[in-house]
Amino acid sequence: MHLRLLAVLAGTFSLATMAPAGIDPANFDRSVRPQDDFYQFVNGGWLKANPVPPEYSSWGGFTELDERNKANLRQILEHAAASPGPGPVELLVGDFYASGMDTAAIEAAGIKPLRPELDRIAAIHSPVDVQAEIARLHTQGVNVGFSFGSEPDPKNSRMVIAANSQAGLGLPNRDYYFRDDEKSQKLREQYVAHVARILALGGDTPDQAAAAAAAVMKLETALASGSKAPVDLRDPVANYHRMTEAGLQQLTPHFAWRDYFTAIGLSQPGDIDAGQPGFLQAFDAELAATPVPVWQAYFRWHLLHNAASCLGSAWVDENFAFYGQILTGQPKLRERWKRVLAAVDGSAGEALGQLYVAAYFPPEAKARMLQLVANLRASLRERLQTLEWMDEPTRAAALKKIDALNVKVGYPDKWIDYSTLLITRDSFVLNVARADEFRFRRDLAKIGRPVDRTEWFMSPPTVNAYYDPQRNEIVFPAGILQPPFFDARADDALNYGGIGAVIGHEMTHGYDDQGRQFDAAGNLEKWWSQESYTHFVERATGIIQQFSGYVAIDNLHVNGILTQGENIADLGGVKLAYAALHKALAAQPAPGPIDGFTPEQRFFLSYGTIWRTNQRHEMTRLRVQTDPHSPPKFRVNGPLSNLDEFAAAFDVPEGAPMRRPAAERVTIW
Repeated sequence: MHLRLLAVLAGTFSLATMAPAGIDPANFDRSVRPQDDFYQFVNGGWLKANPVPPEYSSWGGFTELDERNKANLRQILEHAAASPGPGPVELLVGDFYASGMDTAAIEAAGIKPLRPELDRIAAIHSPVDVQAEIARLHTQGVNVGFSFGSEPDPKNSRMVIAANSQAGLGLPNRDYYFRDDEKSQKLREQYVAHVARILALGGDTPDQAAAAAAAVMKLETALASGSKAPVDLRDPVANYHRMTEAGLQQLTPHFAWRDYFTAIGLSQPGDIDAGQPGFLQAFDAELAATPVPVWQAYFRWHLLHNAASCLGSAWVDENFAFYGQILTGQPKLRERWKRVLAAVDGSAGEALGQLYVAAYFPPEAKARMLQLVANLRASLRERLQTLEWMDEPTRAAALKKIDALNVKVGYPDKWIDYSTLLITRDSFVLNVARADEFRFRRDLAKIGRPVDRTEWFMSPPTVNAYYDPQRNEIVFPAGILQPPFFDARADDALNYGGIGAVIGHEMTHGYDDQGRQFDAAGNLEKWWSQESYTHFVERATGIIQQFSGYVAIDNLHVNGILTQGENIADLGGVKLAYAALHKALAAQPAPGPIDGFTPEQRFFLSYGTIWRTNQRHEMTRLRVQTDPHSPPKFRVNGPLSNLDEFAAAFDVPEGAPMRRPAAERVTIW
């Protein structure tokens, strides 16, 4: 890596200059008892003092940290754009960022960069042309009709196979096309009007745009009718359908798969996982029934929608008006540099990540993090060994799985090679399109090869973490390893209540409603006995019932089935982290209270702090209908109200709101 950029940034990054983790009593709401509403007690002062900024739909611990990361990334990008060095990584991200910040060039170019593709769509005359355009748009990252790519074979996790899945909708998921309440009906009307305005910006007359938008809505509704709901997509067995190319052709007789594979450059696809066969049949039926002009309108809409945020201000504003203001309630567009930064991170995240890690991720943070992971792993292993409802054969397989768990912290050991990705300062929208094609080609190249176990699916600056059941691994990007989640200088209680609970959460995903169906090697195999499975379902049903009882907003309840995996992981994660804290404390002199709080209390205060979030009503509605995570308040009060450990720490009596009745308390892991 070229080091000139790092020298310029020297002095701006270190543990000493990071904002320290801590518990600030000013953030509390002392009018509320912790025994009644712990989330409000811990965060009420902060929630009152931190309304959602105009350019956001929600604001909380994740976004605060993300903003700090963005400020650091901005320094990197602006320096790379102003003084690109000879290193290919700095040159790539600098040129990419510069192209996105050149608003004069973007406005002057207008829609010209997309004109060749629009002309190609206009020249479509036959069903054969329709299928050829589907293939072409797929290579550019526009998922019309369906999506296609690669995945580790769920039944053979060592190898990568081809896979397709339902896609091609402009609304968040299939349910948005069929809910009949007044708000949903109005949203569909607003969506059709938005599609018409985008098509008009693309050159349609108002009448043409209105007719085309109505036709697009009709086609998307037909595709949605064959799509699975979010809850149904959670079942990995029901969404695995490996078949030969001939079998796929028989399933969808109107679509020429051999021509498609040739067009996308995949001469030998091998077997394909046709994730949702019912959807593919619905898509195939529309190929036969939908006139060519409707497909043309549909292609124009999705091409323009995919590019809108990278075009001139008229496009950006119209795209934001629907997907920002209407869907999420966000009143103001984010600053341009933040939007361009997000595009660079989304398109070439490991190039930007190399510079970020070198500048902002100290080695001591990784070392402390690995120790936390080791203690959490030991706690889960001990819990599995003593779990009263699991029989011995299932226990042995569960222990094998935690022992095989792979852990990734900070950044990849092997970076993506972007040397074949062409990025210039000439066109922001074409840079994004070329990056989408690069990603598609790279994805296809994996098919038929062994799974690359070094690969990451989040960029290093990302404020998040994940568990991958097919690789049986937990991954923690450098971006999240900062306050309020983690601070190498902080006491154990804060770190175990923060990042420790996140670690436990991700580990527990290996045993939730989805992850438990994959074995230690990441294969979709039945390794549970019927008896242990029955006991698990009984306990998971308790979680479903608990969270289904929570009202997120107005009369809209949390979807306990959709969110059960995350709720199971939250409950297991905080319980395991608490046990790991005591494991860490046992190896040192007993710590006294800090600011009047015992280590046990500080652990739970830290856990409550990381989920603090203010959220606009529109975003709450959107997330309840699409997000497998529960609203932040219930991610705190929900699991803690089940825990004897929490009740002991804060003297929560029986019958208090933060103490669920004994018969209803849920314990799984």
